[in-house]
Amino acid sequence: MKFSKRSIEALIDLVEIKLSAMEVSDREDARERAKLECARDELLELKTLLAAQHTRRPSLTPSSPQPLAEPAHAALA
Repeated sequence: MKFSKRSIEALIDLVEIKLSAMEVSDREDARERAKLECARDELLELKTLLAAQHTRRPSLTPSSPQPLAEPAHAALA
């Protein structure tokens, strides 16, 4: 499944809003908070990976044309 950077950022915002609004009053709430923190961390990692892939895309225009190599059989003649 593929997510856009925009979608990941929206999900991070939603998780952070939920975390900031949470009031932990028992163990179940603490577990829920831990799950949300883990989800936020995973989304942040995914966002970082997506950004890294975006910056590593090869250029479509070559910087300088490469000369054609001679065929191997031409060197034997």
